[in-house]
Amino acid sequence: MKHAGNVLIYDTTLRDGTQGEGISFSAEDKILVAEKLDSFGVDYIEGGWPGSNPRDMVFFDLAKGRKWKNAKIAAFGSTRRANLKAEEDPQLATLLEASTPVVTIFGKTWLLHVTEVLRTTPKENLAMIEDSVRFLKEAGREVIYDAEHFFDGYKDNPAYALETLEAAARGGADWLVLCDTNGGSQLAWLKEVVGKVVAAMGPVKVGMHCHNDCGLGVALSQAGVEVGAGMIQGTQNGYGERVGNANLTTIMGNLYFKMGYRFQADRNIGKLSDLAHSIDSMANRIPDSKAPYVGKSAFAHKGGVHANAAQKVARSYEHIRPEQVGNRQRILLSDMAGGSSVAMKAADLGMEIDPKSKDMKSFIRKLKEREARGYEYENADASFKVLLSRHFHGAEDNFKLVSYRTISEVVRDKHENISEAVVKIRVVGEEDLKITVAESTGPVGALDHAMRLAFGAHFPELRCVQLIDYKVRILQTGLGTDSVVQVLMLSGDGDSTWWTCGANPNIIEASWQALRDSYRYKLLMSQV
Repeated sequence: MKHAGNVLIYDTTLRDGTQGEGISFSAEDKILVAEKLDSFGVDYIEGGWPGSNPRDMVFFDLAKGRKWKNAKIAAFGSTRRANLKAEEDPQLATLLEASTPVVTIFGKTWLLHVTEVLRTTPKENLAMIEDSVRFLKEAGREVIYDAEHFFDGYKDNPAYALETLEAAARGGADWLVLCDTNGGSQLAWLKEVVGKVVAAMGPVKVGMHCHNDCGLGVALSQAGVEVGAGMIQGTQNGYGERVGNANLTTIMGNLYFKMGYRFQADRNIGKLSDLAHSIDSMANRIPDSKAPYVGKSAFAHKGGVHANAAQKVARSYEHIRPEQVGNRQRILLSDMAGGSSVAMKAADLGMEIDPKSKDMKSFIRKLKEREARGYEYENADASFKVLLSRHFHGAEDNFKLVSYRTISEVVRDKHENISEAVVKIRVVGEEDLKITVAESTGPVGALDHAMRLAFGAHFPELRCVQLIDYKVRILQTGLGTDSVVQVLMLSGDGDSTWWTCGANPNIIEASWQALRDSYRYKLLMSQV
């Protein structure tokens, strides 16, 4: 692809991103995120708004003592207050105290905000912008001017919107960033406006800052670049207020693979998935499985024909090789599976199975019957491997469940829930029946404890197995308490984790099935 030009990546995850619902970082967390972004190679990292809260002040104090390899740290704030000299404005002074090489300030573009929010005159607003930018430039800072609500302001009064940019330019702004703050602009119109601004501003560089309220944050940012914008502001994974900011994770993928643009971080594009998932982890969020490029499902194939074609010629169903962004191809199993899909999934799990095996037809029939009854193997690889081993390799249990019983008691006066489970098993080769009893706050927990006691006494490798996560889903509506319950269970042994599944109208039986597969899987892997 022909080299289309260079773009600067400005990351505001630590400021605009934290305005999103459920997103919060401590000052120490923000340093960790910033170090990850710097290592990846983003050009600018906006750390927050000094003076707005103690946490951001601590971040900038911590940031001063670090050497940043690739990124410039930016402090964010607003223009001076109305009718106050820039050198007397305490907020501008705080921005300088942050000691960052870059300062980003926003000012008002929309006359509605000038007259109704700031309650000042259009002329004074222009002076506020110019004075603030000049003050910061004279203090030796690189100044990025964010034109807040630019597109709403331009739609209302194009001439005045351009005057606000000219004021920032007169003050010496290094960048004029056009903000679609309400996220409501549409593609063709925005592209036309940005083109006019780039032409009108001459040598002053233009950037984009878009929100995703219409689902267009990525597209709008890229459209601006196509007509001359040289900077994109956004957040990792699209964090931000309301429905979020333009998603830099997706944008970087598109710029590099689809549009031919270069940026400093493109040398690490193979680590894009790691970056996205690491930021999610630090934000205590579950990664979006449907996220472009980096999501777990981004290169997942479910239909037998699709899966077979993707395995033979990946580009027939994949727009890039998943390894190019640190992701991987996944083959999902469902009632649409064919022999090729089963064989490919088995290979992914470390098992070699001939897709033309005489046992394949009966296995696929069994698989479809079980999924029709509520079992799900898409996200329960351990249960699927157990099923494969039993069907194709003749694996058998070296234990037999004779019975189990659970009893739940609610002590109202003490506000206590007590559940007891009794498990009876018979180990192959031994005559005596093994009986264990355990208690917990719920029947599944009691059953888990009792099973670990029962199995652990005879299979030492199972003693380290722990139940980590437990999910329940009702598969049918309208059947009330007779509905089939699907259980997905995450187990681990300290070194690895695995998912198993069960399905039954009885939630305890569904849980037993998932627990049993968890132990089967561990015993199976212990034999490898």
